Amino acid sequence: MEKKGSVYELDGRVELQRAIPLGIQHVLAMFLGNISPLIIVCGLLEMDAGLKSMLIQNAMFVAGLVTLIQLYPIGPVGARLPIVMGTSSGFIGTAKAIGAQYGYGAILGASLVGAVLEMVLGFFIKPLKKLFPPIVTSLVIISIGLSLLPVGIKYFGGGAGAEDFGSLNHLLVGTTVIIVILIFKQFKGFLNDSSILIGIVVGYILAICLGMVDFTQVKESAWISLPHPMVVPFEFNMQAIIAMGIMFIATTVETVGDISGITNGGLDREPTDRELSGGVMADGVGSLVAALFGVLPNTSFSQNVGLVTVTKIVNRFVIMTGAIFLILCGFCPKLSALFSVMPQSVLGGAAVIMFAMILVSGLQSLSREKLDGRNGLIVALAIGLGVGIGNVPEVLAQCPAWVSNIFAQNGIIMTFVIATVLNLILPKNKDDQKEEATA
Repeated sequence: MEKKGSVYELDGRVELQRAIPLGIQHVLAMFLGNISPLIIVCGLLEMDAGLKSMLIQNAMFVAGLVTLIQLYPIGPVGARLPIVMGTSSGFIGTAKAIGAQYGYGAILGASLVGAVLEMVLGFFIKPLKKLFPPIVTSLVIISIGLSLLPVGIKYFGGGAGAEDFGSLNHLLVGTTVIIVILIFKQFKGFLNDSSILIGIVVGYILAICLGMVDFTQVKESAWISLPHPMVVPFEFNMQAIIAMGIMFIATTVETVGDISGITNGGLDREPTDRELSGGVMADGVGSLVAALFGVLPNTSFSQNVGLVTVTKIVNRFVIMTGAIFLILCGFCPKLSALFSVMPQSVLGGAAVIMFAMILVSGLQSLSREKLDGRNGLIVALAIGLGVGIGNVPEVLAQCPAWVSNIFAQNGIIMTFVIATVLNLILPKNKDDQKEEATA
C-alpha cells in the first residue's frame, strides 16, 4: 500500500477528500484550453455538430488517459511528474491550413506520423541535452509565461471574439476571482492549496447570478456516452506530413520548457534526462492516441505549469484524481458540458495569476545563472526577437508560409532557436569553460 504523503511531495497517497478538489482544480485550469482548438478547427471546416461534439468528448478522455501515462510511466514513456496533458493550441494554425486544403483526415494522418517523430526525438533527448542548458530553458519558460499573458487577459475580458468582450460583467467576474484567490492565499493548509478552485467556483456562481450562463447545452447533452475511436478516416499527404512534422519538432521545445517549469517552480531543481525523455515520448504517444480518436495533437499544458508554480502542489496522486475526472468527462457529456458553458472570464481571473507565475518561475531560474556580458546578450536577443516577433507576427508575413506558421504562432520557438544558437556560437569565458570541464 502506498504510504501517506504530502501534496507538496511527488509520491505518497493523499486523503481523497483533499486530493479530489485539488485534482479538479487542475482540470478547471485546462478545460477551456483543451476543447478550444477543436472548436476552432471544426468550425472552420464546417464539420457536423454531432461529430464535433463526439470529438470534444474524445478530447476529454484522451487528455485524462495520457495524463495518467505522464504521472505513472509505462516503460520509458512518461515523466513521472505532475504534468497535465491536453489538446495543443500550438497546432491550430497548421491544422487550419492543412484542413482547408486537404481535409480533416489529412490533419489526423499527418498527426499520426508527427507523433512517431516526437517519440523518436524523446528517445534521443540525452544526446541533445546540450541544446537545453539552464540559460536556454529559463528563457523558454519566460517566453511561455509572456506568450500566455495575452491569452489570460483575453479570457479575463470574456474570450477573444466574444460579442460582449470587455463588458463590465466579465471584468467584474474576473476581478472577483482574483480577489477571492488573493484572500484564500492568506490562509494555511487546504484553503490556501485550493484557492484557485474556490476562486473559480465563486466566479462561476457570480456569473450565473448575473445571467451570463446558458445551460441549454447541458440540458441537451447525454448522461452517458462512450468515446469512439477512428471516427474520421486517415489520409496521408506528404505536404501535410512535412508541415505537421515541423510543428512536432517545435512543440518538443515547448514541452521541454514545461517540464523545466514544473521542476523549477514546483520542485526547485532542474529536470533530469529521464524526465525530459519520458515527458517528450509521452507527448508523442499522447498525440498518437489522440489521432486514433480523431483529436488534434496532445501536449503538456502550460496553464497547469502555472498552477503548480502558484500552489507548489506536485503530488502525483492528487493530479491522478484530476486525470480520472477528465476521463469521466469523456464518458459523461453532460458533465463535460457543465464546464463548457462556463464564461471564459471565470477562468480569466485565475489564468492571469497562473500565467504570470510561469514568468516568475523563469525569472527565478534565470537568476541562478551568471548574467555577464555573454549571457546578457543571449537574454536580450532571445527575449527581444523571440517575444517581440510573437507579439508582432505580421513582420513574417512576407516569409514562406512554413516560417510564419512556426515562428509567428508565439514567441516560444523563436526564443529557443535564438538562445540555443547564441549559446553554441558565442565564446564562453575561461571560468565557465573550467566549470563545464569539471562537471
